[in-house]
Amino acid sequence: MNPSPSADPRLARLRRMKLGALGLLAASLAGFGLSHAMGGQGAWAWVRAFCEAATVGALADWFAVVALFKRPLGLPIPHTAIVPANQARLGDNLAVFVRDHFLAPDALLARLQVFDPASRLGAWLSEPAQARMAAGMARTWLSQALDLLDERVVREAIQSFVVARLRAWDAGATAGEVLGLLTRDGRHHQLLDEALRRLGGYLDDEGVKERVSDLMVKYARKEWPRIVGTVNLVKPVEGIADNLADRLARALLDELHEVLSRPDHPLRQDYEAWVADYVARLRDDPQLREQIDGIKSRLIDHPSVQAYVQGLWAEIHAALRRNLDAQDSPLARHLEQSLLGLGRQLAANPALREAINEHVMTGARSLAARLREGVTEHIAQTVRGWDEKRLVQALELSVGPDLQYIRYNGTLVGGLIGIGLHALVLAFGG
Repeated sequence: MNPSPSADPRLARLRRMKLGALGLLAASLAGFGLSHAMGGQGAWAWVRAFCEAATVGALADWFAVVALFKRPLGLPIPHTAIVPANQARLGDNLAVFVRDHFLAPDALLARLQVFDPASRLGAWLSEPAQARMAAGMARTWLSQALDLLDERVVREAIQSFVVARLRAWDAGATAGEVLGLLTRDGRHHQLLDEALRRLGGYLDDEGVKERVSDLMVKYARKEWPRIVGTVNLVKPVEGIADNLADRLARALLDELHEVLSRPDHPLRQDYEAWVADYVARLRDDPQLREQIDGIKSRLIDHPSVQAYVQGLWAEIHAALRRNLDAQDSPLARHLEQSLLGLGRQLAANPALREAINEHVMTGARSLAARLREGVTEHIAQTVRGWDEKRLVQALELSVGPDLQYIRYNGTLVGGLIGIGLHALVLAFGG
């Protein structure tokens, strides 16, 4: 809140100066009246000449000073109250003055070019303490910027963006591309070989053979109980099942080994044809791609997926907050090292300095051109919008005490002129 004008110490000084000038005028009038009362002869003639001219000078300068800010005695005298009457013009002229003398693009750019901002920035950032301070300032600004974000709006924006990107994603074409990449140079056969080896290891396990044998016995007793009963008279069905399971496993293992050892095995050819056909369908079959898109849409609309997407911002925000608040966080260290590296690069690389200076000059030229008219208009409108009384009071407080010296000087100079004229009259009249 601005202090009250009555509390401004300049007001007391202005009042003292005005009282002093008024005192000189009163003294001149008193001296003029006294000299007339004393007959105006001899020494009193000199007093009368001085006081008469001093009174005229004091009144003239009082009129001149008062006419700057208001109408003398409230009379509507032309060309008085100059400042209030010309407030708009003063604002326009002040704005033009600032524009032409302080915001001239050529002058600003010349000063900026001599300043060499890139070199100064490089020298400043090359000091570890300065780079650390700059990194701390940057972390503070970023932390404050996080506080300004509307979390609800950010969450909704992230959700809309992620969901929109997922819906626009052609999952079928991507799957086709991925499978096409995986099948390049026979990579899918390596996958088949690994799968066959694992299957062979599984079939060669004694526990697996026992489970297969038990299943065979259980199934046989359920489906063919008479046959199992008859067979048991000759040989236990469990032994037959164990033998059959072992033979089945060995047959499968032999077939697997053959597939692994023969690149032209029919199973491999069928596998190759199936993979190639499936990749082609993923790329070109609208029905298959529509099915994949349906699966994708159901996944996107699933509440768990939606909740996860909405929670992304909370995780990002928390991670950023931790890194920004901790002085020894990876982000803080990386930022500090990056700024320090930038400073050293600027100090050692003239081409980089020149490029940065050129960008700064280009940006400054554009900014100066935009600001020039904007600042000019702002100054003019601000001055036009000032309250007339407050404008006059502000100017009086600023220059009024000095203007009162005009009244002092007018009184004294007028008196001296009166003495001079009286001396001339005596010289030529005598």
